[in-house]
Amino acid sequence: MEKRSTNEVKSWRVLFLVSSFVAIFAVILSFVEFEYGYVPSEDKILNDYKTEFGEKVTYDVMGAFISPEEVMSLSKDQRQKKLSPEHGAVHVDDELIKLGKELFYTETFGNEIFLTDILGFIDGPMGIPNIMKAIIALKGEATTNLRVELSEDVTIGDKSWKKGDKIDTGLDVAKGALTPLGIPISYSDGRVRAGLSCAACHATVDLETGKVMEGVPNLDFDSGLITALATNSAAFFPTADIESIRDYIRDTNRTIKNSKGEEEALPDPIALENAVDETFNKWPKGNFDTTPDFVANPTQTPDAFTFGAHPYGWNGFSLFGPFKGLSTFNNEVHSFNSDSLSFSEHSDILFGIDKEVYMATILQNAASKKYRYDVSSNEKPSDFFRSVDDTPDIPGVNEGVILPTFPKLSMVTPNATIVSTIGTEVGKENNALSAYQNTLAPPTYMRKVSEETKAAGGEVFTRAGCISCHAGRTFTNHKIIPVDVIKTEPTRARSLKNVGKELGESYMYAPNTPTPLPKNPTVLKVPTDHIDPEQRRLAFNIGTNGGYKVKSLIGLAYSAPYLHDGGVAVGVDEESEIGVPGTIMKGKLPDPYNSLKAMVDKELRQKVIKANQSVPQLKDVHVEGIGHEYWVDRTSGFTKEEQEALIDYLLSETSPNK
Repeated sequence: MEKRSTNEVKSWRVLFLVSSFVAIFAVILSFVEFEYGYVPSEDKILNDYKTEFGEKVTYDVMGAFISPEEVMSLSKDQRQKKLSPEHGAVHVDDELIKLGKELFYTETFGNEIFLTDILGFIDGPMGIPNIMKAIIALKGEATTNLRVELSEDVTIGDKSWKKGDKIDTGLDVAKGALTPLGIPISYSDGRVRAGLSCAACHATVDLETGKVMEGVPNLDFDSGLITALATNSAAFFPTADIESIRDYIRDTNRTIKNSKGEEEALPDPIALENAVDETFNKWPKGNFDTTPDFVANPTQTPDAFTFGAHPYGWNGFSLFGPFKGLSTFNNEVHSFNSDSLSFSEHSDILFGIDKEVYMATILQNAASKKYRYDVSSNEKPSDFFRSVDDTPDIPGVNEGVILPTFPKLSMVTPNATIVSTIGTEVGKENNALSAYQNTLAPPTYMRKVSEETKAAGGEVFTRAGCISCHAGRTFTNHKIIPVDVIKTEPTRARSLKNVGKELGESYMYAPNTPTPLPKNPTVLKVPTDHIDPEQRRLAFNIGTNGGYKVKSLIGLAYSAPYLHDGGVAVGVDEESEIGVPGTIMKGKLPDPYNSLKAMVDKELRQKVIKANQSVPQLKDVHVEGIGHEYWVDRTSGFTKEEQEALIDYLLSETSPNK
């Protein structure tokens, strides 16, 4: 018998172990229901600083922070009145922050149902066995890019992969973890499901230590490709580059009755799927499109260093409400972004698509038979969905409640729902997430910068006028700047214009309201008078072209590339690694120093823009790196040394230093 080589034996053993593990896992699953998501212990987290939020804030009252000193200055009667849940007060304590951390890594609000059973997140060529095999191959080590083998041939547009090819997912796995960060796995009803929590996009792993960096955006997460590989990516068709679903009708006899009782043809599921897949596969890594406006305009995943960074969202739409709008933003991520069925009651006014047609389009190719709508059944799509939906009291499949003003939209929730695990208090999880995120500070910035250089850079920062917008402890004046002024890529600033047309007064339930909702829950009007009306109009495109908020600069060393489209990217080699094509599209992360230089150096920025605009797929998804033309270079009278001092100042002063 021919003797096998050592490598062959090792390969055989690995394959045997993986196959055995999968087989044993499958047997266990047939008997046990479970949920698992990786939550790092404190010694597995690299961030070595916390903000002062936990010490400085004892209560949040509808977005107003109450300090311990203010609490002590109130009489007993005043405390009972002002700091009661019936008046909107949320007690910020260690218990709430601890809960927020747990939720940051594990809470999905049930989005695994939409992502797995409807979208087909893990039913395509990148299934759970493939992911498990890739994690086992790490042998307990960490990675920032889990490479997963495909189980079948795949073609998306003009790109093809063969069965057995490994794709770069950008999923992070911490040292010793059994699942990727932010991808909780569960099993019930005979089906394995994968959901998505905050940590998938807003945390990453440090390869040198294998530890988690909380709040740091996952800059190489290829959410576009992963979504395109799903079997029913068309479930997210409102975020794709789709002018009209009528363009994808191939059989005019394939009809349903719409809400008016009229026959209306449905788009062909394969034709629509191919078009959506092609759009999603154009997203740069680290970008995600969260706006259902039929325009392909993904934005860079933001950091989660949120304390003092209000308003929230690239266009600042989260202007008010608990935790200065942060709870509004957290709610939007889960109620508005991860479940497109949540728009079903508003599809006509938002998209010009009848509710029945909208629901049928999403469900006609659902991954699970339970949720797959049969066009030939003559059943109304809404009736069919109601018969299989485990959350019939709220649009979509995610857990939550409707607002008292439902279906009227409001600025505290753009689809009039609030995600909450049934059995908890309304909004408690969003508030806990907000409290926890407000404690996050970036990891230590390791580049040594002298005090002399920082002082010189600070002087340039002031003299160049940067401080007029990027002011204060978190380097922001909390304003939304009209897109006509800032001149960055404009489409995302206009993305909520249809929502803006339908806004009513903002109300919420008292934060101690239980779920399911009682018959007469306490309803509170959300204070909005402190917000400049023009800022509200900019956020929701009400009589304006929209705008972008002045971003906090905290964590600059960990958030390159820059601008909302992530277009300002330069690698370590300033000459050859230019723009998204020279960095992210080549599997190289942008260098913070050189990318920040491109923000203030006119000549370098022009090279970046030229590189971005030379690639058709980036133009198709509106990634250019244009605008914010505030130069600190020789064209504006600054020396090279002054420019360098400014960059060092910004990178060091917006992150802790040793």
